[in-house]
Amino acid sequence: MKLLVFGCSGQVATELQHLRPEALFLGRQDADLSDPLACAAAIRVHAPQAVINAAAWTAVDRAEAEEAAATVVNGDAPAAMAAECADLGIPFIQISTDYVFGGNGEAPFAPDSPTCPLGAYGRSKLRGEEAVRMAGGIHAILRTSWVFSAHGNNFLKTMLRLGRERDSLTVVADQIGGPTPARAIANACLTIAEQLATAPGKSGTYHLSGAPDTSWADFAREIMAQAGLDCTIKDIPSSEYPTPAKRPLNSRLDCSGLAGFGLDRPDWKQAVHETLTELEAIR
Repeated sequence: MKLLVFGCSGQVATELQHLRPEALFLGRQDADLSDPLACAAAIRVHAPQAVINAAAWTAVDRAEAEEAAATVVNGDAPAAMAAECADLGIPFIQISTDYVFGGNGEAPFAPDSPTCPLGAYGRSKLRGEEAVRMAGGIHAILRTSWVFSAHGNNFLKTMLRLGRERDSLTVVADQIGGPTPARAIANACLTIAEQLATAPGKSGTYHLSGAPDTSWADFAREIMAQAGLDCTIKDIPSSEYPTPAKRPLNSRLDCSGLAGFGLDRPDWKQAVHETLTELEAIR
């Protein structure tokens, strides 16, 4: 399958390069998501058999002050990509987020649960989702959460850095979700794209997050324990860690739909071990 991927330096795009090095990866210099028409044009020029959008505006707090720009990248660009893929009759995979939900309750959100984003980032990603569906082509929207890897900026790497510098850290304990290894997301995108090519009826919205669900504080404790760092994690509520963008308290996702692709929720604790091993190898 001739695969085109938007993104080349993000966490998922980096893992896609490891898994499918022969694919065509377009960075910002090749197709800037702030120019949706250029993204559509790139698809026409390269004529792939499937497209994965692994690029996005991910600066959640900055989006609060720059919502219009975030919406172009997360909403209008995927809309243009999806429309072009629909015209070509090829699968389009859009990565989305738990931030499209309001985070109420304690039950996992299903793909068809009502959306209610709390901030600009979530609204921008929801706009992209809606546009992908409206394009009417072969597609999968893959919502995920709490992404980590050995690459880029993420919670795991931040905890490692701070854990080496400090004896204790305060970490939010009332936000619950599933830490998700970027490699598992990349693998899911490839599997879904390949199956959609022969089974377009599987088009739809799916969830992928690591298991078991946990809090940021317990995620941090596991990182410290596996890294052998003597850094105590102290629980705090979200109210004691204010941010420009409000985070959902409940980011649990119902991932049962993945079974239709032969996929399971990844074990995030095992993925932490693998990520620490990888980081040690590249030090």
